[in-house]
Amino acid sequence: MTRTQVLEVIGSDRDEQALVDAIDFDRLPRHVAVIMDGNGRWAKSRFLPRLEGHRAGVESVRSTVETAARLGLEALTVYAFSTENWKRPTDEVSGLMGLLKLYIRRELKTLQTNNIRFGVVGGLDGLPKDVQDELRRGIAETAHLTGLQFSLALNYSGRSELTDVVRRIALEARAGTLDPTTIDEATIEKRLFTAHLPEPDLLIRTSGELRVSNFLLWQIAYAEIWVTDVLWPDFRRRHLLQAIADFQKRERRYGGITAAGSRA
Repeated sequence: MTRTQVLEVIGSDRDEQALVDAIDFDRLPRHVAVIMDGNGRWAKSRFLPRLEGHRAGVESVRSTVETAARLGLEALTVYAFSTENWKRPTDEVSGLMGLLKLYIRRELKTLQTNNIRFGVVGGLDGLPKDVQDELRRGIAETAHLTGLQFSLALNYSGRSELTDVVRRIALEARAGTLDPTTIDEATIEKRLFTAHLPEPDLLIRTSGELRVSNFLLWQIAYAEIWVTDVLWPDFRRRHLLQAIADFQKRERRYGGITAAGSRA
């Protein structure tokens, strides 16, 4: 969308209008990754069960996906469920799986209407069969769309992803289908869950925690990191706009130096 179209969607909110005005639409991040954190603390502060925090976080996902699509971002990947999350109480895990199915059922039509492709980053086969079926349906019914690529990282671990890539490369080399002397970064990148996506330019983490939590470890090598104290259920359009506006103020050097050569 154009700046004018985005402003029309925002309406009369002057703070958000100012943020949109501050954004250069020619320098948007291609891929934004989000570590959604703080659902449990949000619920605890309101004396609610943890699952209510996850339920409230669904609206934040909806707002973030809509904003990313309207801005014209290429990709948005959100960390929804890690391999470590299986250690959580059974009722919480079961509730999360139920929310996943419900989200796809309720949002599929909206995704289609807004030309948003849906995908999963992670071990889809490790999820319950009924959840897999719902996710696969969402993937299949949006595969032809050409707008924002929206991905949920599910049953995902950055270390496990890299371990799997190394294992497959070793097997290919042993089978003689891959020459070990030709292995380079591209060899690894082609075998990642995110091989079809650009590398993340911007990594957002909510709730103020200063860690990457085993998320897209290879992919975020040069990503700019933006941390907010806002808990995920309170994250809305203005926060994504703030993150992008701040991202554009930074000088990305990829290990090099500035044009003036004044900083390392």
